Amino acid sequence: MGAATQTIEELVHKVIPASITTSFQGASEVFQSSLPSLGLLLAVAILVIYLILGILYEDFIHPLTILSGLPSAGFGALLTLLIFHVELNVYSFIGIILLVGIVKKNGIMMVDFAIEAQRNEGKSPFDAIYEACLIRFRPIMMTTMAALMGTLPIALGYGAGSESRRPLGIAVVGGLVFSQILTLYLTPVFFTYMEAWRKKLTQVKFRRVSSLTGVR
Repeated sequence: MGAATQTIEELVHKVIPASITTSFQGASEVFQSSLPSLGLLLAVAILVIYLILGILYEDFIHPLTILSGLPSAGFGALLTLLIFHVELNVYSFIGIILLVGIVKKNGIMMVDFAIEAQRNEGKSPFDAIYEACLIRFRPIMMTTMAALMGTLPIALGYGAGSESRRPLGIAVVGGLVFSQILTLYLTPVFFTYMEAWRKKLTQVKFRRVSSLTGVR
């Protein structure tokens, strides 16, 4: 439908004068009205995930570390769609929204293990996230490959009406492959920097409290 509406719009601009107002009706109207709301839906989904993770971890820094893999997944999905000359339609946008839930799982596996290692074993942020990458590598690869192989038939486009679902599969497969390569490098770096930033904030807060206590 996206290609059809685009073709119709091009014909309208060529044939019908600009003084005449045109509009879509029926399913095409619903399709046109749904596209702008998809970006808002994606932003709301990420915000809800951030709030839930913040409540569960009782922290608003580590959820940012977990969500740090989402940009690479979105970029990988868009790049794959561009390579295969597939437009960004409703199906592909749904695939990107699915990526949010799949990719953040990798961050949760690593960050959760690193937090436990810091609290229970007293390890430094670097040692904790390094050990998390080594130990959690196998389950991360298992879950990612399971999701990848489950979506691959949709991306290949076999079966009746598969051309409509193919953008969803391409977006998910491309985003998973690209994010899987980068997440194992980006998330540990982001975790280390966020922990250093937290330490600086704690020191600044402690100094302010100490100065106020000294004044009193």
